[in-house]
Amino acid sequence: MTAATATTADTFRPALHYAARNTWLNDPNGLIFHGGVYHLYYQNNPLDSVWGNMSWGHATSTDLLTWTEHPVAIACDEEEDIFSGSIVFDRDNTSGFGTGAAPPLVAVYTSAFKPGSAHGGLQAQSLAYSLDSGYTWTKHTANPVLNRGSAEFRDPKVIRYDGAAGSYWVMVAVEAQDFQVVLYRSDDLRDWEYLSTFGPANATGGVWECPDLFPLPLDGDPANLKWVLTVNLNPGGPNMGSAGQYFVGDFDGTTFASATTVTEGLQDPDRLGEYQWLDWGRDYYAAVSFSDAPDDRRLMIAWMNNWEYANQIPTTPWRSPMTLAREISLHTIHGRPRLVQRAAGDFAALPEAGPAFSLTDTAIANGTHILEGAAGSVQRIDITLTPGTAEEFGLVVRGDGARGTRIGIRPAEGTLLIDRRDSGDTDFHESFPSIDSAPVLATEATYDLTVYVDRCSVEVFAQGGQVTMTELIFPADTSTDVAVYATGGTATINRLEITQFG
Repeated sequence: MTAATATTADTFRPALHYAARNTWLNDPNGLIFHGGVYHLYYQNNPLDSVWGNMSWGHATSTDLLTWTEHPVAIACDEEEDIFSGSIVFDRDNTSGFGTGAAPPLVAVYTSAFKPGSAHGGLQAQSLAYSLDSGYTWTKHTANPVLNRGSAEFRDPKVIRYDGAAGSYWVMVAVEAQDFQVVLYRSDDLRDWEYLSTFGPANATGGVWECPDLFPLPLDGDPANLKWVLTVNLNPGGPNMGSAGQYFVGDFDGTTFASATTVTEGLQDPDRLGEYQWLDWGRDYYAAVSFSDAPDDRRLMIAWMNNWEYANQIPTTPWRSPMTLAREISLHTIHGRPRLVQRAAGDFAALPEAGPAFSLTDTAIANGTHILEGAAGSVQRIDITLTPGTAEEFGLVVRGDGARGTRIGIRPAEGTLLIDRRDSGDTDFHESFPSIDSAPVLATEATYDLTVYVDRCSVEVFAQGGQVTMTELIFPADTSTDVAVYATGGTATINRLEITQFG
């Protein structure tokens, strides 16, 4: 369970994000809302705080902000590691693992078979089922259920397709090193038939992993339904290392046809900025969405880390948090269908740790200016800014005087940036200190940012969530200043509101 307060020995443990109590975690798996509870399963090393012994950890929440950790759900053994996958509620008991009166939850996961096992060195898809709403699991005795004889076939996301082609289960998985998403269908989750392949396309700078496929109404119009295919890759992100991209198009029950592909085949390095990214920051990877979220919401969580330095981040005895859950929607922006994201969860119900801070219509002079009364380590910051003569302007969070994590706008370049070179502990890996950027344009001459600051992270939602950036930071627990700054001129704060969380 995430701690309410940090201790001296665990300065970086997040207050708003999930982290395991004392072990390693990475990719979220099997996200599902069932029985009034959000279930978060994840890649977990139950024996250590670095990658290895891959099993499925488990946590639950009713509000997407407060999480309770449970015992390991599906454990590795002498035959296999348990790699990423998904969970479906088999309402009609198509699998036969339950009964009509008590249908099962079914996990579809990648068996990474160990040397010496019957399928040593291969990755294939297997099943486990739960008859107690996801707390205990039994592996299917006839695993694996889908084997392509491949060492890089993994990360199955299973959905229920109901459309013109019929009603059946669809699996999207990857051939990781071929930059391909492969699709299969099944009536019973046990026997699978090949449908089609998508890719390579757009970003191919690293292996493809953790795909997802789901429908969303464009601009809120249920009569104009589009399909979104997400696929993560490592490395090859827009700011180096791990990242996630997406395509928008149509799915007819057999084939996904992208309407937003920029590059067919292997990527053009000069066009990286034209691809559609789930997040432009360094630390948003393996994002997948919940099955059966209430009110048909599309909710997504990602692993907040980067494989460049994942095993080295300075947290103990745990390593790696998850991002905030995000609700995503699809809108036409500058003539293209684009995902828009906002943080999910009932933040209004969280206890506030101090008085709110606000400013309106305030000029920012050249330099860095600490805001007295705004300090905090766990905050939501909402700010609207208007450019003046400054080349760059914005916020400094988790600061110690003028030093801290800089979140800025460069209007002439049309960029949003996060500069974490002075964010605290940065020397644990040579690639961690960085200035990372994303394209952003003013809306009616202003820039709107919502920033969630936690003890080891910042998540930035720009222009109402049209652009997001997520990055880890490791400041001293005494670095709590909030400042505004302008470089080479002035800017204006139209509105600034800061909420403090405990």
